[in-house]
Amino acid sequence: MSGALPGLVLAYLPSPDRGVWHLGPIPIRAYALCIILGIVVAVTWGEKRFVARGGEPGTVLDVAVFAVPFGLVGGRLYHLATDWRTYFGPGGDPIRALMIWEGGLGIWGAIALGAVGAWIGCRRRGVPLPFFADAVAPGILVAQAVGRLGNYFNQELYGGPTTAPWGLEIYERVDPATGLQDSLNGVAVGDPIAIVQPTFLYELIWNLIVAGLIVVADRRLRLGHGRVFALYVAGYTFGRFFIELLRTDPATRVFGDIRINVVVSAVVFVAAVVYFVLARGRGPREVPPTPATDPDAGDEPGEGDAATTDPDEKVPGTAGDRSS
Repeated sequence: MSGALPGLVLAYLPSPDRGVWHLGPIPIRAYALCIILGIVVAVTWGEKRFVARGGEPGTVLDVAVFAVPFGLVGGRLYHLATDWRTYFGPGGDPIRALMIWEGGLGIWGAIALGAVGAWIGCRRRGVPLPFFADAVAPGILVAQAVGRLGNYFNQELYGGPTTAPWGLEIYERVDPATGLQDSLNGVAVGDPIAIVQPTFLYELIWNLIVAGLIVVADRRLRLGHGRVFALYVAGYTFGRFFIELLRTDPATRVFGDIRINVVVSAVVFVAAVVYFVLARGRGPREVPPTPATDPDAGDEPGEGDAATTDPDEKVPGTAGDRSS
């Protein structure tokens, strides 16, 4: 394989030699660790922002108990719906549909069903869902960025061949015990077999940029009523639209030969922008309910600001997945 790619330069980004380590019989998967770390980041930063905006401490963690499992299930269902041939088509293995630890979380399903879980949690705590969503939005973006590192370890979600110095080296991986090819659980061997666009890295960087932008916008404009979350969705989908066009991994195609996530990104972007504009008429940022106030107090437009504390004061700077 030494002659597979002549003229390699040191500037290319190397891929990890594996994505799984073993402690005895226990597999430690980088993908799973990245998802867990992302959840921790989202909950921790979301809690700080929520309290700074006037919310009751501990609420974000309580809501996350519902939102996280709902989001994981939703992400998996979206992935299965848009990549069903891998599991249920000719030669597919339906049992693998349950193996979430192998990767495969669609952000659209995670956000949609995660919002249902968050709504349940918010109802139990008497917190308006838009108020909660505005607090956690930047943290969700950073969590998505951390999750993309899992794709790096899995050698997945990359684009076409490139000669750019930041191109990503892709290696063949084999099972050391059998010598058979195993791209998910194997160990890299030989020289790189391809140099490709690191689209996972593009999305990671874009997520961090958008997280920083919405924090600044929220600080200056004192956004409320779900407008921070709408700005997150609009910013993310704008970048995802173009990044998705660079990807070459198998995907469901619609309207001829368009990747389904390109279409979804465009539709969701328009919906988020429309909501952001229309929600402006709901008035200043909500006052969050407290144990001494009516649970629905934060829903009425025209109320005063929630808190005098900047929601991002003293918060550390902002830094899915064989994800869809």
